[in-house]
Amino acid sequence: LRCEEIHSRINFRLCVQIIEHVWSPIIKKPQELWHKFFPKGSITDFSVEDSCRKTSGVPLTVFVNTGICELKKLVELDLSKNNLYGHLSPCLSNLTHIKVLDLSSNQLTGNLQSVIANIKSLEYLSLDDNNFEGSFSFNSLKNHSKLQVFKLSNSLVKIETEEFPGLPEYQLKALNLRNCSLHALPSFLLHQLDLRFIDLSHNKLQGTFPSWLLQNNTKLDTLYLLNNSLSGNFQLPSSKHDLLRIDISHNKFSGQLPGNMGKILPELLSLNLSENGFEVRIPSSMSEMKRLESLDLSSNNFSGELPRQFLSGCFSLSFLSLSDNHLQGEVVFPNSTNLCWLYLNNNHFSGKIQDGLSKATSLLELDLSNNMLYGQIPHWFGNLSGLQFLDISENQLSGSVPSSFNLSSLRRLYMHMNAFNGSIPGALRRSSSLTVLDLRDNQFSGSIPIWINEFSYLGILLLRGNQLKGNIPNQLCHLSLLNILDLSYNKFNGPIPVCFANVTLWTLGQAAGSFVLWETTQRISTEFEAYYNSTLELSEVKHFYKASGQRGIEFMTKKRYESYKGDILNYMTGLDFSCNELTGDIPSEIGSLSEIRALNLSHNFLSGSIPQSLSNLKMIESLDLSHNDLSGQIPPQLTELNFLSNFNVSYNHLSGPTPNAGQFANFDEQNYGGNSGLCGPRINKSCTTVLEPPETPSDGAEEDESAVDMVAFYWSFVASSVTVILGLFAILWVNSYWRRLWFYFIDAYIDLCYYWFYKYVFNR
Repeated sequence: LRCEEIHSRINFRLCVQIIEHVWSPIIKKPQELWHKFFPKGSITDFSVEDSCRKTSGVPLTVFVNTGICELKKLVELDLSKNNLYGHLSPCLSNLTHIKVLDLSSNQLTGNLQSVIANIKSLEYLSLDDNNFEGSFSFNSLKNHSKLQVFKLSNSLVKIETEEFPGLPEYQLKALNLRNCSLHALPSFLLHQLDLRFIDLSHNKLQGTFPSWLLQNNTKLDTLYLLNNSLSGNFQLPSSKHDLLRIDISHNKFSGQLPGNMGKILPELLSLNLSENGFEVRIPSSMSEMKRLESLDLSSNNFSGELPRQFLSGCFSLSFLSLSDNHLQGEVVFPNSTNLCWLYLNNNHFSGKIQDGLSKATSLLELDLSNNMLYGQIPHWFGNLSGLQFLDISENQLSGSVPSSFNLSSLRRLYMHMNAFNGSIPGALRRSSSLTVLDLRDNQFSGSIPIWINEFSYLGILLLRGNQLKGNIPNQLCHLSLLNILDLSYNKFNGPIPVCFANVTLWTLGQAAGSFVLWETTQRISTEFEAYYNSTLELSEVKHFYKASGQRGIEFMTKKRYESYKGDILNYMTGLDFSCNELTGDIPSEIGSLSEIRALNLSHNFLSGSIPQSLSNLKMIESLDLSHNDLSGQIPPQLTELNFLSNFNVSYNHLSGPTPNAGQFANFDEQNYGGNSGLCGPRINKSCTTVLEPPETPSDGAEEDESAVDMVAFYWSFVASSVTVILGLFAILWVNSYWRRLWFYFIDAYIDLCYYWFYKYVFNR
């Protein structure tokens, strides 16, 4: 804490140790100890790092009382990323030499204009992420001739945007007004000619694209206008501009992109036009953007084929998203060995998967889902050794998975809704880091391989709608991190394994760990050192937006398909064995899955009684045991299931009273139908009704009557059958029209029988 040179620039930082041994006595005797350690004029730089979390809840007046305002030669003051609260003290205007003032990421309140207006020596002012209130006018900074950087992101402050008299004396280099509820651009921007960085994101701006900002500020390299309400065409200046980064996503722009866009903005590194209404073709002039690294055109109305010049010219691309458009033709991949993220999903691409990515060894994520691609998986997929996310679902791909499918880094694999066949590919065994495996709605056959237990990180396993058969293997019980298991609509037989109590997340929930289904997030950070030189570490502006590789997990629960994504997957747990050929009793061990939220065992051949242990499924929301051979009573203990909203035991052989307490007071006949032995108020059937037994006739009379009736029945049946057959042949022989009509009826009936046989027997 010793100041060797009183007037030198000292970058002082409070560390945890200093707080522990010095901070508390300073608060008790602020003036005395502050002047003891720091004589007047001895400090020119003062910074409290964000590592000093023990300052949480300290009012700003504490810092003022310690004598900061008496440091007349203080040049740079950084109090950012603490937990300071209170109002700005008027004595800050005594810091007549202050150039850098960073109060961002605190909880400061009050009106900031009256204090800031008097500190005219400021060159860098950051007030981001606080709770300031009231109005703020840039007219209050009119005489701050040295101001270069201004940052204020606060939705509680009303920024006045109207024209003020006179011209501002300052020429800003960087302006950050994120999340300030702006409805229009501040008028002072018309007089700014030296801006390098502008961020007006997350406001309520309306009108057209402000191309004049580019014309007036020839050195502008970053322009962020995302998440506003700007509309109209995307008009660019008529001459070339050296802009590096532009983001106008999540607006209401429409029309075509300028045909000369690539020639006007050839130096772009990052371009985000997603979530707008742009249409027609992607301009081929974008091939002029040789330095382009990140391009997001997703969620627009682009159509037509991809320009080959564009794909071959942008050889620096590392991120490309064209998802959610109307693009068509064959998939042509960009000619970039730097490509890491490629999203072409939700378009109309057709044809086979071409070989353009065979050399993209840096590729991390590839999404080709929901197109019209056909053919087999190319063998060169095995070259993508670093691939972590692959989605080729909802296409027309077929055949077996090649043995070269050696993707050891793969974490999420989606192949559902295609026509893949054969057994579950053994090549997947090399992908031991898988967290999601989705093979639903294909034609895979055979059994679940015994090496499935090697996927120790697997959280989602979806095999619904295939032709898999055999017993459910006990190896599935070794997948301790399993969240969702869907084996429905297959041909599995045999008993339900009793070992599922070993699945940790189904028994202990999140206390045992968290299944992480990570999502791709593009991060673009702007370091303000590029716009202002300081001895302090100036806070950066970070832009995060989620890329396309975040497919939801679809799972049937509560009688409908739900899509789960993001953090909710850490809490969703489910087990679906419905529509198979399972037999035997429901294991009582199922009751130990206390954290499971959805359990579907319907449409099987399960027998025995409903285990009383199911009352231990305390988190269950959906329980379906319908269409089985269950018997006995419904355990009354099930009324303890307080979160149960969907319950179905219809079409079994259950008997006795239906529960009528708790959640069961909401269920009716639809939940219990097809069980003639059930009774209770919920199904409008009294349990006290006693039917009188029918009278039993004497043995002799029954024997005589039975004998006479049976003989008469046999003779009358034979005579009637012969009469009908002869009459039918006679009619068909005489009348040719009726004969043709009869044979047409026979043909239609045969076709109908074949259809139902194929649907419910052959495809089961």
